[in-house]
Amino acid sequence: MPKNKETTNETKEEDTASMLVGYVRRSGAGGALKVSIDTEAIQACSTYTTSDGRAYAPLVISLRALQRVLEGERAVTTISQLVD
Repeated sequence: MPKNKETTNETKEEDTASMLVGYVRRSGAGGALKVSIDTEAIQACSTYTTSDGRAYAPLVISLRALQRVLEGERAVTTISQLVD
């Protein structure tokens, strides 16, 4: 099946490799975002530690794709970690 031109453009904007970590979608009532993280994928993510000793995994969500979810144009978008 041919890819949608907009999807292809979003991929080109990132220009870096990424690892899929989860998904974001609107709640059934539309008043919240539901975030689903793959626990195996998050364990494989690289992390950084802050001065207070807490570890974080830096993740990214495309603002354009998230806006489309919020507007109801898309049902879901991805959460990823950029890979060096």
